[in-house]
Amino acid sequence: MAIDTKHDDLQSLRIDRSAGPPEGEGSPWARRYIVIGIAVVVLLGLGTLGYRLFGGDAPEVEVTRASVESSEIGGTILSATGYIVAHHKISVNSKVTGRVKWIGVEKGDKVKEGQVLVRLEDDEFRAQYNQAQGSADSASAYLEELQHGSRPEEVAQTQHNLDEARATLIDDKLTLDRTRQLFSQGVLSKQALDDATAKYEADQQRVNSLDKVAQLSKLGPRAEEIARAKGALAQAEGQAAYAKSLLDATIIRAPVNGTILDRTAEKGELIISQLAAGSVVTLADLNDIQADLDIAQDDFSKLGPHTKAVVTVDAFPDLKWNGVIAEISPEANRQKATVEVKVQILNPDSHLRPEMNTTVHFLADENKNVGTQPVGAFVPSAAVRDAGGSKFVLIAYDGKAMKRDVKIISQRSGGFLVNGLNGGEDVITTAPPTLKDGDKIKIKGQS
Repeated sequence: MAIDTKHDDLQSLRIDRSAGPPEGEGSPWARRYIVIGIAVVVLLGLGTLGYRLFGGDAPEVEVTRASVESSEIGGTILSATGYIVAHHKISVNSKVTGRVKWIGVEKGDKVKEGQVLVRLEDDEFRAQYNQAQGSADSASAYLEELQHGSRPEEVAQTQHNLDEARATLIDDKLTLDRTRQLFSQGVLSKQALDDATAKYEADQQRVNSLDKVAQLSKLGPRAEEIARAKGALAQAEGQAAYAKSLLDATIIRAPVNGTILDRTAEKGELIISQLAAGSVVTLADLNDIQADLDIAQDDFSKLGPHTKAVVTVDAFPDLKWNGVIAEISPEANRQKATVEVKVQILNPDSHLRPEMNTTVHFLADENKNVGTQPVGAFVPSAAVRDAGGSKFVLIAYDGKAMKRDVKIISQRSGGFLVNGLNGGEDVITTAPPTLKDGDKIKIKGQS
């Protein structure tokens, strides 16, 4: 019977094209249309509500727990994280290109200034030095010869040659006089007179020449010749000194006392000078180390040029070292909105190693001891959002995202220390950029 009733109702909903429009609001047709419209609206509302409640439009997010931090350092005005660095880190390079013949250090070895670290093959450099030194010795001997002048034996020899030439000239003069007399008497020919005259004049020229040589041998070399010899000696000595410096450079020594941080060369390797590949070892004095920090510009005013600090490292959280600000960068980092500060560690020991993570607590008054002080909560960098310069985080609570305004206390490795959280909150680190306060969320990994 129920089926028939429904059938009759369906039949009644058919459009009777022969009938005219319904008459008045109280007609059965009008009431049916109103009921159908209300039902459609209700169904659509219920569908929308169900979709919002049970649908899959809630975005999936990732969360991490905010951790509360406190300071056990009395009088702390600011805490910041960074890294331990060597004050002076030295890459020892080779001045010359050569093959490693011997290397005598390993990573971690302590060395003293001047200690031999590496020897390169030096046969070629030694040969060049010997050649240059020989040229210098020759130039020195020549200059010495000029400066001492002629030897007494040389002076005596030139004087003897002059005396001999003068004696010959006197004999030729007598011969010429006799020849003239005999020629005037018609005994000798004109040719004989010419020959005697020519021989006398030639011997006279020889006497004049030997006289000049004798005078020069007594005076010694000219000043210009000595100066030229000095210049040649200086040039030869310079070339020898340069060759010696190249030879000495085949022995690589430690420039300072320190510890070998890295060894980048092996026996038989070719070292190229003046390039990064020319580095053989890296060393630093681990008694002179610092903490390198990036201080947020908002906190920079809390520090002075010689503010004292206490340094800790993650590797040994129970150990502490005294420090003081030794260097403040003259310019800020625009991208990170920080200022680089280096804290000199006053009492370093073997526990501290370069590149360790460190936390530095800056002190307001070294005589003030206020015990343990709450500092704030640590959150990852990805959790902190910006809205017109104001910082906030979104926390996951009861299936919804809730906004919490925060203030950054200091920048840490991987995140920030903030005020505005109690610690223990689930802060959202990964979420759609459109997520806002009050939106429903699903936490990744949770059903």
